[in-house]
Amino acid sequence: MPPNQKEHAEQPVDPHLLDLYTDYLISSFQSATATGFSTMTDHAISHDALTRFLSERPYTSKDLWLLVKPQVRQAETEDGAISFDDTIVEKAYTDENEIVAWHFDHSKGRNMKGMNLLNATYHNAAGTIPLAFEIVRKDVPYVDEETGKAKRRASVNKNQMVRDMFSQIFKNQVKFRYVLADIWFSSKENMQWVVDHGKHFIFALKANRLVALSPKDKRKGVFQSIESLALERDAAITCYLKGLSFPVKLMKQVFTNKDGSTGILYLATSDVDLGAHAIPAIYQTRWNVEEYHKSIKSNLGIAKSPTRTAVTQNNHFFASIYAYFKLEVLSNKACTNHFALKSKLYVRALMASFKELQSLKCQLAVATAA
Repeated sequence: MPPNQKEHAEQPVDPHLLDLYTDYLISSFQSATATGFSTMTDHAISHDALTRFLSERPYTSKDLWLLVKPQVRQAETEDGAISFDDTIVEKAYTDENEIVAWHFDHSKGRNMKGMNLLNATYHNAAGTIPLAFEIVRKDVPYVDEETGKAKRRASVNKNQMVRDMFSQIFKNQVKFRYVLADIWFSSKENMQWVVDHGKHFIFALKANRLVALSPKDKRKGVFQSIESLALERDAAITCYLKGLSFPVKLMKQVFTNKDGSTGILYLATSDVDLGAHAIPAIYQTRWNVEEYHKSIKSNLGIAKSPTRTAVTQNNHFFASIYAYFKLEVLSNKACTNHFALKSKLYVRALMASFKELQSLKCQLAVATAA
């Protein structure tokens, strides 16, 4: 990298502007705009100043780590857990580029136009702290042979991105014991990567994954699908997943959905000393990442920015993630949740608006009487 580019890439994030912009995202109930931000500061900071801030360079997980590191050091424990998960931030009316593209949303069962955000979050009794993020970049254009349409694909797949993020978190010496992920990230490569770094995983598995029930079966290549096993509800067995050299503990969890239907979740962990009750209890903390996704979308305007370029869109995401972190710290201190805090801000804003209206009416009445 040329010296001038290296110097530019290592410029720190402006802490003053970042603090103000993230406060703006927490306080706002509409789309985030440079004009709205400037108005909030009573034009002390111009529209162009914020635009330059969002356009400087792509802010990354390294920038996020510097911001959250003090809080992580206070909250981390040897038994902490890290979750990897992704979400799609819909941008139906934004022009396509390498990060605004079409992605399949597994939760909705359809393709969506937007940005695919991959997150690593830290969970313990102190709450949820974002440790790292990546936006999936479909940076390779190609032509679909069947349809003849121009499309894009990513040069780096999400499982490789997970391993890269994990390596960075490990390099940052974060204390944790478990890595949690759903079926989309439970590849044998990811499992091996975690174990090779001296940590344990608890991953959800597809029902068609193949296992051997003993070392002898493994040596003979006798494998069968998980769904064919006579697993008892909430019971765990030790077995061998195909493609892995070490044993795992496997369990079947049966749960009831909101609509009353019954669902089955298969969980596997490299920590074979865990009991059948401990496995789902630890994995349950992974659902905090769903609350994280819900909050950054509903409370912090991650999808409500009119930014158009890949750099400004990336940096708005970065700011929304840091705004989540600030809101999480406030929520813990106030002993309430993100939505209750936002509701309180809305009521206070409504009261201030009502008070201002009454003042204006009084002024008009006096002027009219005079």
